[in-house]
Amino acid sequence: MRADPQSNRALSAALDLHRRANDAAGSAHNVEAIRLLRRALRILDRGPGAAPEWTAARIRVLISLALATAEVGSTAEGFRGLTRARTQLDQLPDDARRQELDAVVSGQRALLLYRVGRPAEALALFDAIIPTLERLTRQQPGDGLLLTRTVLNRAQLHAETGDIDAASRDFDRAIRLAAEHGYTRLEGKARHGLGDLAQLAGDIPGALRHYDEAARILESAAPGWVARVRLDQGRALLVAGLADEAARHLDEALPDLRRNRVIQDVAEAEVARAAAALLQGDFAGARKLATAARRRFLRRGNTRWAEVAALTRRRAEVMAVLDSGVTPPARLPADLVRLAERLAGLALWDEAAVARLLAVRLLLRRGDADAAREQLAAVPKPRHTTPVDHRMLRRLCRAELAVATGRIRSALAQAQSGLAELGWARDRMGGLDLLCGTAVHGQELGALAVGLVLARAGGERGARRLFAWQERTRAQVYRYEPLPEIDDPVLARHLTEMRHVRRTVQQNRLAGKPVAALEQRYARLQREASRLGWYTSRWGSPRPVSSPEEVAERLGDRVLVSLAGHDADLAAVVVRDGRFRLVRLGSLPDAVELARQLHADLNALAPDHLPAPLAQAVTASAQRRADALDRQLVQPLAELLGDRELVVIPTGSLHALPWAALPSLRGRALSVAPSATAWAAAVSTSRPEPVVLVGGPGVPGAVGEVSQLRTVYPGARLLDGEQATTEAVLSALDGSGVAHLVAHGAHEPANALFSRLDLVDGPLFAHEAARLPNPPERVVLASCELAMSHIRPGEEALGFAGALLAGGSRTVVGAVARVGDRAAAEAMTCLHRSLASGTSPAVALAEATAADPLRRPFLCLGAG
Repeated sequence: MRADPQSNRALSAALDLHRRANDAAGSAHNVEAIRLLRRALRILDRGPGAAPEWTAARIRVLISLALATAEVGSTAEGFRGLTRARTQLDQLPDDARRQELDAVVSGQRALLLYRVGRPAEALALFDAIIPTLERLTRQQPGDGLLLTRTVLNRAQLHAETGDIDAASRDFDRAIRLAAEHGYTRLEGKARHGLGDLAQLAGDIPGALRHYDEAARILESAAPGWVARVRLDQGRALLVAGLADEAARHLDEALPDLRRNRVIQDVAEAEVARAAAALLQGDFAGARKLATAARRRFLRRGNTRWAEVAALTRRRAEVMAVLDSGVTPPARLPADLVRLAERLAGLALWDEAAVARLLAVRLLLRRGDADAAREQLAAVPKPRHTTPVDHRMLRRLCRAELAVATGRIRSALAQAQSGLAELGWARDRMGGLDLLCGTAVHGQELGALAVGLVLARAGGERGARRLFAWQERTRAQVYRYEPLPEIDDPVLARHLTEMRHVRRTVQQNRLAGKPVAALEQRYARLQREASRLGWYTSRWGSPRPVSSPEEVAERLGDRVLVSLAGHDADLAAVVVRDGRFRLVRLGSLPDAVELARQLHADLNALAPDHLPAPLAQAVTASAQRRADALDRQLVQPLAELLGDRELVVIPTGSLHALPWAALPSLRGRALSVAPSATAWAAAVSTSRPEPVVLVGGPGVPGAVGEVSQLRTVYPGARLLDGEQATTEAVLSALDGSGVAHLVAHGAHEPANALFSRLDLVDGPLFAHEAARLPNPPERVVLASCELAMSHIRPGEEALGFAGALLAGGSRTVVGAVARVGDRAAAEAMTCLHRSLASGTSPAVALAEATAADPLRRPFLCLGAG
């Protein structure tokens, strides 16, 4: 019998709606998919019920509707929809089409089981149907869609359950199938899965690379899926300790996920965002996000994820209690133990361990060491895939228990082993930002060790021991040997466009034109360039931490002062003539506040033409604060310092202290380094040639200043005016002995590698300067605050100057406060005359700043 044309048109319309719905669901637009599928179902319900083509179409629509409904609503509703679809299979003849649809129903049921935390049942279903799909694909070689999807889903499940080898095989196979059949969207999703797998294995740079490849594919093939990629990028950044960057990624992803109404992903993103808030110290915000996520999971019937959200909420409560210093309530550790048992019952072993470890910390705070020991004994050894922050928490608990039971040596052994583990994780991180961020996971462990040693330090042996612990815990990023520059055309394109946009912003501001849209574009480009930099700009292998004996030998006639802060206490280890002395320096908060006030005074004093009465008042204020800091930080050390050249290793906010402004240090040769290890690595005989002089735009007197310096360095290469382009300056800096840069710039606290120096064609970024194959030996930053650093956990100080030092420059001279053009020019002329005569940078800068240290707030960073 010939088919009714009207009926054929209706069936075609229903199938077209189904296709469009699948496209929408594939891009995570499930609400739109549900609308289209319901329209298709209404058409099919009006058709001939017994016709096989109509029955098969109805089953396909019911399957897709079940899955889309489960994504935006209840998984129970999704399971009911699949049951409804399966009941209609009996109406079909037992042929290839029925076998295929039966496999599809089973595959979607497996997917729902996976989403609600029942992985063993899901895996059994996937294993059962894949042979059927392989046979069907062999019979119809042109169609491998179902097989590709199912292999991809099984790969994700293997990754979820920690079977890395099986997951890797399935992801690779899914990519091959997708490429063979032209399924671009599925290839993007498989590469996304490889990112998850790399993250699980601890390869964070590899994970970020896979995520970026997936995002580039999916931006055109499935734009709605990109938010899921951003979610997992955020999780990877949390492992690397980059809380602010992770928060930005998640804040970008959450609106799209909410708009798509993919409830599972929204809730998972809220849990990750809560974890970022915890690292940022926002305990109330973390608790609120985790509570909201838990409610969503419970509405979906996802008990497994609901318990994960509950753990995040409890962690926020624990951190708030520990931060407050109050005695924890008895209910909180008891609740955590019960939560640990529920998590273990769900085979969430790492999460169960964390719950017990949090209980241990609370029990110790309550003074119940026996109960804490019992809970700690129930925590299993870390697995290969246990995250580094979980490992550090276990080490911290073991160290705290040792302290509570009077076993100080055991506590320090735990800290030493934990920091070694953290170093192993850091060595795999790659990019400078990732190396720097990892320190957050060992912050409490390192602080505990330094505090223990500081509290018991006495005599030379105690001072030497404290010095050694300081070097283990501070500024590890400066130990790494930078690798040669990596030619990445995509990153280079982003930096070039950022330069153009920044230059356009400046021009529009001068012309009175709006710049908001351009600044948003610049921020987006910076985020993209950051993502690329995390895995395209890997740093090299670490040098060993310098021993106290090695540092003492390198010092020669110098004196080194290493500041140590713990809680409210400030102390200094003074190294002179091979001997170590500990001096207590009073209140750390008092010193930090005075330094902040002095910095504000120096900024106010900087303008060249300040009215005399105002200049006198600000000068008097600055002198009072400098005197107070001198009494606290320098005078107690006077006998040990004598009149020798100093090397200062600051702590925390004191990295930005203008040391030369303190009366006892006026005219004293002094260099500041992020760690003694970094200083020792930088000390060497520097090459004096060639010399590069750069004058940037918009700095009054810049051209005259660099031209005048030509008389000091007759053979110097001069780049000013239109010649001062980023390409020309980078080329000249590569292999130079001395580089003098007089140009405006900006320190970027949120992303230090994008601190910039403004040149005629736009900014030169710290990221670029740090990756020169042969970095300049000595760099002078003459007219901006680019010696400023953003201090991250672990005393990791990064900024434009810090990036140059990490990249291999031995000495950087720069200002830590604003400086007037006239004061800068006078100081720089004096500095370079001394440098050209063979004087060391530290001595030369001391001579250059002694005439007016309050208006010449320059520091010699690095070797000196």
